[in-house]
Amino acid sequence: MSMIRDLRAAVRPSRVVSLRKDNSAYDTTRDPATPSAVVDCAVYRDGARVETDVPLTPHTAMRQVRRDGGFVWIGLHEPTEDEFAGIAREFGLHPLAVEDAVQAHQRPKLERYDDSLFTVFKTIHYVDHDELTASSEVVETGEVMCFTGRDFFITVRHGGQGSLRALRHRLQEDPELLAKGPSAVLHAIADHVVDGYLAVADAVQDDIDEVETEVFSPGRKGTSRGTDAGRIYQLKREVLEFKRAVAPLLRPMQLLSERPMRLVDPEIQKYFRDVADHVARVQEQVVGFDELLNSILQANLAQASVAQNEDMRKITSWAAIVAVPTMVCGVYGMNFDYMPETHWKFGYPLVLSVTVVICLGIHRTLKRNGWL
Repeated sequence: MSMIRDLRAAVRPSRVVSLRKDNSAYDTTRDPATPSAVVDCAVYRDGARVETDVPLTPHTAMRQVRRDGGFVWIGLHEPTEDEFAGIAREFGLHPLAVEDAVQAHQRPKLERYDDSLFTVFKTIHYVDHDELTASSEVVETGEVMCFTGRDFFITVRHGGQGSLRALRHRLQEDPELLAKGPSAVLHAIADHVVDGYLAVADAVQDDIDEVETEVFSPGRKGTSRGTDAGRIYQLKREVLEFKRAVAPLLRPMQLLSERPMRLVDPEIQKYFRDVADHVARVQEQVVGFDELLNSILQANLAQASVAQNEDMRKITSWAAIVAVPTMVCGVYGMNFDYMPETHWKFGYPLVLSVTVVICLGIHRTLKRNGWL
């Protein structure tokens, strides 16, 4: 018997625990349900995280939940199709939702399947810059996909922003809320994402105010107006990206707050109303940003057009003034014997005097009319 035990120990796969670059430990046993994209895997029971001697795999965590109760929360960052396949089988995730979670670049939405909810959030991060230029990046987007089940919650994150580590720690410090189950985590993530929208909206408002002030400041030259057009257009593109993240999210948040769902705790459902109100507020701000930028761009283009017209009027005015001596010189440059006043001693000064008087008269008239 001892020999059999030794043989079993020799063939048993070794357990290796590795650390990701964000210092979270996870299990990399040769289990197909444990991808290297797992950032954290934990079981929560009665609002508290269940501590274990060894890191949990999605398979062992789910087995523990089905045996002792609670729910499992698994966080992943940019998993591949192969890395996510084991988790999808373990938790019975719908193939269409799995495909969206792996490929990313999805619009915010809420989809209901048999035993789970699939929610997509667009995260927005404001990019700090010393000066807004025609090529400045103002907002940076990412994605968080959430699978909400009766006894599991899975987050799939794409992009360098939108880490949920601090949110997880904050929830763990509120056991009463965490005891509500996976729907409490869904609300916390929705609230966290929308709070980020509010902060970005305030920062974008400052950029728009800066551009608006410069566009309508007096004493600007035509070259600066052309530069402002590029900056306004770039800011408008960034606002459009912001709008694509916010606008589609309003309807899912309204559904979560108004329509009863068996996977959402009724107490948690009330909190989604506040999230929906914040999304509506941000959406109104973003729509206002877009309209304001349209007005600023049109005003800037109108100013540039007026400046060009003023330049053309000045050029035309001076051309009219120069035309008089040009015509006189052209006439007296002809080789004719009988030219008016050519043999008179005062003919030359007289012609110059008449030319100067005519030019001064034209200059005064044009200046009086605002052309010069």
